[in-house]
Amino acid sequence: MDGLRAGVIQQTLNHFNSQNGETFPQRFFVNDAFWERPHGPVFLYIAGEGPVSKFDVLAGHHVVMAEDHGALLVTLEHRYYGDSVNKEGLKTENLGALSSQQALADIAEFHQYISDRFGLSEKNTWISFGGSYAGALSAWLRGKYPHLVYGAVASSAPVKASLDFSAYNKCVSHIREAFASVESALFAGNVTGVARDFECCQPPVDTEDQAELMQTLADIFMGTVQYNEEVGVMTIEKLCDIMTNVTAAHKKETKAYERLVKLAQLYRAANGEPCLQVSHRKTLDDLEDTHPGSADNRGRAWYYQACTEFGFFQTCEDASCPFSQTLSLRSQTVLCSELFDIPQHSLPGRIAFTNKYYGEKRPHTDRVLYVNGDIDPWHELSVLEEDLDKGHNDMAVFIKGTAHCADMSPERATDRPALKLARKAIERQVAMWLKQAAWELIG
Repeated sequence: MDGLRAGVIQQTLNHFNSQNGETFPQRFFVNDAFWERPHGPVFLYIAGEGPVSKFDVLAGHHVVMAEDHGALLVTLEHRYYGDSVNKEGLKTENLGALSSQQALADIAEFHQYISDRFGLSEKNTWISFGGSYAGALSAWLRGKYPHLVYGAVASSAPVKASLDFSAYNKCVSHIREAFASVESALFAGNVTGVARDFECCQPPVDTEDQAELMQTLADIFMGTVQYNEEVGVMTIEKLCDIMTNVTAAHKKETKAYERLVKLAQLYRAANGEPCLQVSHRKTLDDLEDTHPGSADNRGRAWYYQACTEFGFFQTCEDASCPFSQTLSLRSQTVLCSELFDIPQHSLPGRIAFTNKYYGEKRPHTDRVLYVNGDIDPWHELSVLEEDLDKGHNDMAVFIKGTAHCADMSPERATDRPALKLARKAIERQVAMWLKQAAWELIG
């Protein structure tokens, strides 16, 4: 823990309105335990749609590299998440300053703050790191503020905004059969039986609650596919073992419906949930909670960004989708108008602007390393080798058999060889950037 510091800066609320002098408290962490003063590099870990943690500068592949290169580690909490919320909270009228553009400007201000506090100069080379949405921010930071960071690592970065995104198709036929069985039971009026089987917190009597049940069940699959082997105890292999009934442990669940019940039980046990949440009203209540310290301010803030910038609504309207057709685009985007007074018809235009502003899968960045895994469905919205423009210094690493942000974790004995090789490639690239920056200073 030596070298760890926490702090708060008074950040400008609206960087693009010089007549607005409001500020809000923005939290950050610094770890200078490895820093080779005074000219060692700075590794910026970009935070995304959730609270920042001291572990963001204490653990991870970027921390391993920081120790190798004598780097100062810093991270800044994203505005409107965690404790970095203005005093007015998350009321709709106060959310106008929540955007990726403002978040990038926050980092620019933070760059100056850290430079002043630690006496940094052009001799201190900055490299940014981020995963998922924060990975996109890492790439965009290099694109929009190239004078601040010399290079950027963008892991699992969905740089292309997409209104409707559904790419979760594993052991499809068995999943489709199971969801169809649940729908048939509900349609036949057997709500009590379904509620008992899945141990729902309340019977899903209303149509909206039934859709909530379907969403909750679909989320088990979506989360597993996205974070396979990285988060939690469920993996794609285990999930498909259960749904296809191929192991002795699950032979007694002979029907797809029964196997889905078993999967839901395992999911609840792993997450310590006494019952399965199926109340649409509770979901709305959580999203409508505007208090700065509310437990779900992360959910409300991210839904606002989905409505105003990115979409990323995970639906089941495509014919290949194995889940329920009740997971429609309309059912998800209607919350934009209900929660934030954002008309549904305005969403395509908002997402089109995001893609024009950042360049979607051809963001015209330079010295950005885009890292993706083939199991991660989000790689479809990131930059791959075939998307790179010749003549630019961007690079891409594509890892076989790995999931969302897998490369950002420290090495484990169980890591696949491809993942270990990818981390070595990232390490070589970061080392090369630092060497290039040093030569440019000499020359």
